[in-house]
Amino acid sequence: MLRRSNTIQTVMHASRSFIMSMVTSATSSLLVGLNYILFIAGYIASCLYGVHLFNTSKDPSMSFIGYNFVVVPFGLVLSIVLGRFQPGLVLQAVQVTAGVTVLMMIVGTVRPEWFQTVPGSLTIALVAAILVEVTYGAVFHHVPEWIEWVVAIGFCSYIGYDWGRALRIPRTVDNAVDSAAAIYMDVLNLFLRILRILGRRR
Repeated sequence: MLRRSNTIQTVMHASRSFIMSMVTSATSSLLVGLNYILFIAGYIASCLYGVHLFNTSKDPSMSFIGYNFVVVPFGLVLSIVLGRFQPGLVLQAVQVTAGVTVLMMIVGTVRPEWFQTVPGSLTIALVAAILVEVTYGAVFHHVPEWIEWVVAIGFCSYIGYDWGRALRIPRTVDNAVDSAAAIYMDVLNLFLRILRILGRRR
């Protein structure tokens, strides 16, 4: 049962990392002086390695190393993406993301049972969204706004689930690092989707 749970968690984290790379694909023109394919491959490899480390290790120091293999490339991607948007729009996206995050954390605390079906069904939905997004991008060179909304709503649910899970699991340093990495990916993915949705309307 523990092995199955770890597998599900790994798939969930991997899907989050890959979705983040889809956001980066819209900013390829900003990767001046970098080999785009090499950049994306390195980003995904780093995130997957980090996910493997913090999701399988029971050693807090190894989990922290894995955490950094995820957050450092995420931060690099974020710095690239933010260059496309006006500061006022970024601030607005931060405010919306903060409000939604606090709300989902409250719901995850008060009604954790609402998110019990998230690991399986939502991961499948996000993988499907990845495939649709890749297909639209490759064929039509455009991603419909409804896909952005689907993914954003999905990460709202992930925040509630991961926060509720963090409150239920044993309070160890290793689990704290694992939970921090999961919630970090949830919030950052949600922020970038909100930013792109708001950016479409300007």
